[in-house]
Amino acid sequence: MTSNMQSSCRLTRRAAITSALALGVGASARPAFAQTLKTLVLAEPVHNLGYAPVYIAIDQGFFKKRGLDVSVLQAANGSHVTALVSGQVWGNIGGPESDAMANVGKADPLKTICNLVNRANLYMVARKGLAPKSKSNADLAAFFKGKKFALARHGGTPDLCGRWLMVTVGLDPDKDTQIINQADMASVVPMMKNGAVDVAITQEPFITTGIEQGLWDKPFYSYPDLGDFPYSVVSVRQSTITSEPQVVQAFVDAVLEALALAQNDRPAIEAMTKKEFPTLAAAGVKATLDAIYADHIWSTDGIVAEKGYLLDMEVVAKTGAFTKSVPYKDVVDMQFVEKAVKK
Repeated sequence: MTSNMQSSCRLTRRAAITSALALGVGASARPAFAQTLKTLVLAEPVHNLGYAPVYIAIDQGFFKKRGLDVSVLQAANGSHVTALVSGQVWGNIGGPESDAMANVGKADPLKTICNLVNRANLYMVARKGLAPKSKSNADLAAFFKGKKFALARHGGTPDLCGRWLMVTVGLDPDKDTQIINQADMASVVPMMKNGAVDVAITQEPFITTGIEQGLWDKPFYSYPDLGDFPYSVVSVRQSTITSEPQVVQAFVDAVLEALALAQNDRPAIEAMTKKEFPTLAAAGVKATLDAIYADHIWSTDGIVAEKGYLLDMEVVAKTGAFTKSVPYKDVVDMQFVEKAVKK
């Protein structure tokens, strides 16, 4: 997500995988890390500390002890979804709403198999000296009107959540505000500094960076307050579930072990972060983890609850980006999480 975070994607491990993807080589065509391990590649939209449960499962060997060699590559601008649809990767990290949209007319639909981030890990900040009078719809509408907003990639979850809030308070995002879609959320700091935007959807470590530079105060709106919201899940193709259920089960078992560790062992997360994000400053790591733990960002059990899925789909529908009603069972498959819990 930040340029610092993304720099780790240039490490040799990811570079090799990214080259394979660029050449159209699927995960199955890559040589296994070891003859006894099955190689799996996950595509992620950004390299983000929110996805730490997967990174810690790699770092701690939770996948390897179950016979899996899991690697992660960054596939920006929505290509994490197309890479999975096309079969170039085994799975991806994203939102279940992306699965619902991608599944229209597809014979081999994408299915969500476990939860990672169960809160909308987003916050809204305003230029120093600007702030709504309150969080009431009327005051937010009055404040938003005419403002310039940084909402990250068009069609991404931050963009949709920003538009959803504008619609909720009674505005037309495209007529009543000026939306600026930037590719990198790290850009909100220089954009605010240069006067290009008045309001931004962002997250840590950018929030603390902006506060330290005097660009904004604490967020005036926190999306984690919405409650259950499957912001980032792991998905695979239905054909994968059908053809290799034991592999999917092993993967989910490892993620659940990592989720438990993440809840109870912050030092292990911090140690992994130093290796996974070597250029991220210690203050940025602390700010990000402080927010993750304070707002209960990570799922505790891997479950994608139906009420969370419905809220996610409601947000998307309200923006007009995707209005088709897709039942929970058509997108979410919790059989592997449920089996893991029973073990």
